[in-house]
Amino acid sequence: MTSAAPSSTRRRADKRRDLLRGGLILFARDGYTRASVDAIAEQAGVSTRTLYNHFGDKAGLFRAVIAASSAEVAERQIAIIDRHLTEVTELHDALVALGLDWVHRRADDLAAHWALVQQISAERDHVPDAALRAWRDSGPLAVRRALAARLAALAAQFDLAFPDPELAARHLVQLITVDDFAVSPTPLRPAALESMLDTGVRVFLRGYARS
Repeated sequence: MTSAAPSSTRRRADKRRDLLRGGLILFARDGYTRASVDAIAEQAGVSTRTLYNHFGDKAGLFRAVIAASSAEVAERQIAIIDRHLTEVTELHDALVALGLDWVHRRADDLAAHWALVQQISAERDHVPDAALRAWRDSGPLAVRRALAARLAALAAQFDLAFPDPELAARHLVQLITVDDFAVSPTPLRPAALESMLDTGVRVFLRGYARS
């Protein structure tokens, strides 16, 4: 017979999840420096002691929040990469489609993550190094490695040369993500966006064409 009351393990997991969610909301809104342990605990519906028991201190919670949030976003971005670059017949079109998909990746349920990234950029000097490493490793670097692997696999098919696939992936992201469009209060019209992506992709393919 199963007990109606949740197990202590389940309760602990639920509290950890609530702390990660509450921490994301507060860190995204207030930044690392201004967000207080008391406010985060209140947002999560737990005691400050529970926060300390799970994460040690505010820095530990922040590291866990950014790692978990970045991993979720990276998973979605890698799915976009796989969707557009697994079976490719026309690379230019596939990369433009990838860019379009990437621009619209800032879904409402990910708004807090992107706000948190902006907070990190604004107060980078005050963010613990361990948190910065957790963000890079679980997010941008994981995505870059996945994109680099796809590009390397496509090199021979499209007569491209990638001496350093990860550097090529970084160049491609810079050319097609159009971050200004994603956060602009007056976004580009679809035709203008596609034109920018088309130009970026052509520059990338020309730059890495096998001579």
